[in-house]
Amino acid sequence: MPATDYQASFLGRISIRRNQVIAMDGNHEQELQDLELFSKHVSERFAELLSSPDDVPFDALLSISWLRKLLDFFLCCEAEFKGILMMGNDPSQISKPPLDRLIPEFLDRSVKALDVCNAVTNGLESVRHYQKLAEIVVSALEQKPIGDGQSRRAKKTLTSLISAMNVDDKECSAAKATERSWSFSRRGVSSKDRVPEHFRSVSNHVAKNWSAAKQIQAMTNNLVPPRGAEGSGLASPVYTMSVIMVFVMWALVAAIPCQERNGLSAIHFPAPKQLNWAQSIIGLHEKIGEEWKKKEKKGTAGLLDEMQKMEKLGNILMDFTDSFQFHGDITDQKAEEAAAHAAELAEPCRRMEEGLLPLQMQIREVFHRIVKTRTELLNALDQVGKSSPPLL
Repeated sequence: MPATDYQASFLGRISIRRNQVIAMDGNHEQELQDLELFSKHVSERFAELLSSPDDVPFDALLSISWLRKLLDFFLCCEAEFKGILMMGNDPSQISKPPLDRLIPEFLDRSVKALDVCNAVTNGLESVRHYQKLAEIVVSALEQKPIGDGQSRRAKKTLTSLISAMNVDDKECSAAKATERSWSFSRRGVSSKDRVPEHFRSVSNHVAKNWSAAKQIQAMTNNLVPPRGAEGSGLASPVYTMSVIMVFVMWALVAAIPCQERNGLSAIHFPAPKQLNWAQSIIGLHEKIGEEWKKKEKKGTAGLLDEMQKMEKLGNILMDFTDSFQFHGDITDQKAEEAAAHAAELAEPCRRMEEGLLPLQMQIREVFHRIVKTRTELLNALDQVGKSSPPLL
């Protein structure tokens, strides 16, 4: 069943339960079933992400298509999470232990996730720049016959492309952060603050000294699995959604150019393997983490599958243009090989052209969904506070 169908069916079930008058024991039993179903949906969605075949370009790990699926799953999980937490339950529950502690921590993570959304959106502009450079290379090398002018043009552009894709995070952020920047968490937005209206977009730069790795590491603070009886209550979905949020932000930062990512592979997720959804998230974390370790040492713009292919083909074509400049002429076989590699380079360019804007729109949707849920939780806390009897 598609993720959106799961979501509609699940939320419909909770909505019906909200409007029914049933005994407290029956209500608790129904809540346990909802929690189990939510956990099952999370497990199935992330198992699908883990099983994506690397030899199918559109579904390869950390491809644009894969990231869009990840964000789609995040939005579905988030909707179900909010349904469990706020539909069919006594609002006063969120002000009682352990939620009185877990909800503020979740709201703080949400603020940090907004910063990551902004940083990743800025990083997509770098990816578009790589795409434009690669398209120039393709245009130059698809000419027949390839002349000295086309070769020089391709070599110059390839030099710019490869240099840009291997710049380290500090140099990248310094080059991009030319205007005054901000960060939600650095502005002191606490779990009790609402996000100001003019922050409700993903168009500003984050602070120059902001670190993506440190931000995500901070999101893992106090993120521990519920213990004992808490594991069968509302603390469980709060923990699950927190892990999902941290993982999604971590994967986006690993894939897309982002400032200060040193130590990204050292970030661990406290997900016990006995949880049915944890195996898939741990498996994805290990696969992406291993790839990051390989690339981190030499410097990389990110693990986005299309960028990886672009870098590989760019290096091959750079050898070709070097050979052309040195020998002044090339064989027909070499020319055909160059044309074939240029055609291969056109493929990730096409996927970027088709997928980057929809990906950016999904990140925007995630941003606004986080803001909306955060506001609704704050409003619920306010209502509980107003309805509480005064202390004598």
